[in-house]
Amino acid sequence: MDTVGGDNWRRRTRSARACKQAVARADESSVLRCLSVGNTEDGHDMEEDIGLFKQDSLERRVMAPRYSLLREVGRGTYGVVYEAVARRTGAKVAVKKLRCDAPENVELALQEFWALASLEKRHQNVVQLEECVLQRNGMAQKMSHGNKRSKQYLRLVETSLKGERMLGPPEESCYLWFIMEFCEGGDLNQFILSRRPDSQTNNSFMLQLTSAVAFLHENNIVHRDLKPDNILISEKSGTPVLKVADFGLSKVCAGLGNNNERKEGEDKNKSVNVNKFWLSSACGSDFYMAPEVWEGHYTAKADIFALGIIIWAMLERITFIDAESKRELLGSYVRQGVDIVPVGEALLENPKMVLNIPQKRRSCQNGPGYVCCMTLNHIVSQTCVSTGSCYISEGLAALS
Repeated sequence: MDTVGGDNWRRRTRSARACKQAVARADESSVLRCLSVGNTEDGHDMEEDIGLFKQDSLERRVMAPRYSLLREVGRGTYGVVYEAVARRTGAKVAVKKLRCDAPENVELALQEFWALASLEKRHQNVVQLEECVLQRNGMAQKMSHGNKRSKQYLRLVETSLKGERMLGPPEESCYLWFIMEFCEGGDLNQFILSRRPDSQTNNSFMLQLTSAVAFLHENNIVHRDLKPDNILISEKSGTPVLKVADFGLSKVCAGLGNNNERKEGEDKNKSVNVNKFWLSSACGSDFYMAPEVWEGHYTAKADIFALGIIIWAMLERITFIDAESKRELLGSYVRQGVDIVPVGEALLENPKMVLNIPQKRRSCQNGPGYVCCMTLNHIVSQTCVSTGSCYISEGLAALS
């Protein structure tokens, strides 16, 4: 396994982190409680089991707790994730708490909500959103996709668009809670690096990951932050199943896709060509960003580039030590002297650079893995402007 320390790679400000603000640790005891009734603005009360957490002292009638938090399982730059259990069924779920105290955080939360809520069909390799609840000063409102009758929802959208808080004074707490399926296997880094190399697992993961990306693009969603940290593992079925997660930087290219807003007779399955939908926000994580993302002019093909980097690193177990978290992470790179440089950045500086994929001879011993590496060579060694989503289907065909 190739492992490189983080101190030698050139320090830079990651675009994804520039988009996000660090969230201070709040007093959880004041937040993790049941949410009060009387909070909806649609002329009806919420169901009595929408409440999330138990409240110690009650001055108003509250809803019966629906979920019980068990433990914190992750903390990111703008949110916290808990393992929880549904009281009625006993099923485990993941509860993600996003603090909406700044326009930047609201924008990231809404982008994740819009992306997951816009999916009319489920996919086994995309994390499933069960529901989303807005909490403000102990009052809760279940969020629905594109609900223009909800003043709270419209204030969130206005906060994101205007870049200033529209939900009330800063001292008023405001959170979005995402209830999602729980993935007990951790992320792709943890799963791969804690086990011996296994060609069958590698091939299965390649198929699952390419299938997930193809599904998202067919539904007009560009993820924009594909990396092993954002790929979770579910083992409920007895075999590991990948789940693409963390859609805070995603983009729904065809708009919100509200069924009620479609013209009569319009095909609801009609989609845009995401490979012709140009984006300009340079966001993502350095080691997985395509050359054109660094330039700030790219399409969904940037996700294909990230896909290639992830699979390349997974097949050959190429890792580096992140300078900030000190974690060992899967990721491909180019050596320049004592430095290691993200592949996308290196290709931006030298578009004619030839990458040696695979890097290790032992990769050639596995037929399907070798074929996939040859496909990845086309994906990664060219800038994404000259490649396309067709490589997803080519990769699937090579492994089937």
